[in-house]
Amino acid sequence: MNFLRLPFLPKLTMVVISIIGLGYLLALGQTILAPFFFAFLMAMLFLPVATFMERKLRFPRSISTMTSVFIMLVILSGLIYFFSSQLSDFSKDLPHLREQLTTVFNNLQHWVSKTFNVKVNEQVDYINQALNKLLSSSGAILGFTFGIFSTGFGFIIFFTLFFIFILNYRRLLNNFIVTVFNERHKSSVQAAVTEIRIMTKKYIFGLCLQVLIVSILTSILLTVLGVKYAILLAVLTGLLNVIPYLGIFISLVISCFIAFATASPSTCIYLTVGYIAIHAVDGNIVLPFVVGSKVKINALFSFIGILLGEHLWGIAGMFLCIPAIAIIKIICEKVDDLKPWGKLLGEDEKPNKKKKTYKISKNITLKEMD
Repeated sequence: MNFLRLPFLPKLTMVVISIIGLGYLLALGQTILAPFFFAFLMAMLFLPVATFMERKLRFPRSISTMTSVFIMLVILSGLIYFFSSQLSDFSKDLPHLREQLTTVFNNLQHWVSKTFNVKVNEQVDYINQALNKLLSSSGAILGFTFGIFSTGFGFIIFFTLFFIFILNYRRLLNNFIVTVFNERHKSSVQAAVTEIRIMTKKYIFGLCLQVLIVSILTSILLTVLGVKYAILLAVLTGLLNVIPYLGIFISLVISCFIAFATASPSTCIYLTVGYIAIHAVDGNIVLPFVVGSKVKINALFSFIGILLGEHLWGIAGMFLCIPAIAIIKIICEKVDDLKPWGKLLGEDEKPNKKKKTYKISKNITLKEMD
C-alpha cells in the first residue's frame, strides 16, 4: 500500500487544524465528555474489583458491575458527607472568623502606622471590606468547594451511567479498538491495549494513594501547629495536589488564610516551611515510588495542560487534564511514530540512571517504580 507523503508545511497545517478542531469539540462536549472521562478513570480503578468478583466469586458481569457501582457510590457519599459536615462547622464559625480577621488587620494597621508612619487607613479599610464580603458569603465558599468535585447533579448522573456502561461493556470496547486496525497488527495492538490499560490502572491507583499520603502528612502538620479545620484542609490539600505545582500553592494560601485568622501570624511561617517539606517528600519519594516515573509529566506541559483544562472544562478540567496527559504520554510511548511526543511530555531522562531504593527493614525495601 502506497501512502501519500505531504511536505512539511501542509502536514503542519493539517496538524494545527486538527488540534483546533479537537479543542473545539472538547469545549462543545464538556457536559458529556467531562463525566465520561472521569467515569473512565474510576472504571480503571475499580476494574480489579469487578474482575475479582467475576473470576473468584463467580458473579455475573451485571452483578459485579452493580456491586462496583454500589461501592463507588458509598465512597462518594462518604466524601460528600465529610465535606458537608466540615463545611457546616466552618460556616458556623464564619462570624467569629470575621471578627478575628478584623482584629488582626486592625493591629497590623496600627503597627504599620507606628513603625513606618504610613497612612494605610483607606487600604486596610478596603481589605477589611473585601474580607467581610468574602467571609459573609458562605454560599460562595460552599459552592466553590463542591464545584471542585462536580459541576452539578447532572454531572453525577452522567458519571454514574458512564461508569456502569464502561465496566459492563469493557470487553466490547476492547474488541472494537483491536478490530479497527488491520488484521496483521491485531496481536501487537492487543498487547499495546493491554499494557496501556494496566499502566493506566496503576497510575490511577498510585494517584489515589498519593492523595491519601499527602492528606495524612498535611493533617499531621496542621494538627501539630494547632490550625483549626486540620482534617478539612488536609483532604483539600491532598486533592489539590493532583494539580502539579499550582495545587500545593493554592492549598498553602487557603491554609495560611485560616491559620492567620485562627492562630497567629508566626504559624503561617511554620506552615509554609511544612508545606515546602511535604512538597519535597511528595516530589522525591511519593511520586517516583508510588505513581511511577513513566507517567511523570514535565512542568511545562503540566502548566499548559492546567490552563487548557481550565479553559475547556473549568475546575473539573484542571483535575482531569493531568491524568489525560499521562494517558496520552503512555499511548505515545507505545506507538513508534509518536514516541518523540511521548518523550516531549515526560521528564528529561538521564542515561544509565539507577532506580532509587530505600531499605526500611530487613524484609521491606522501597524501589522506584517505572
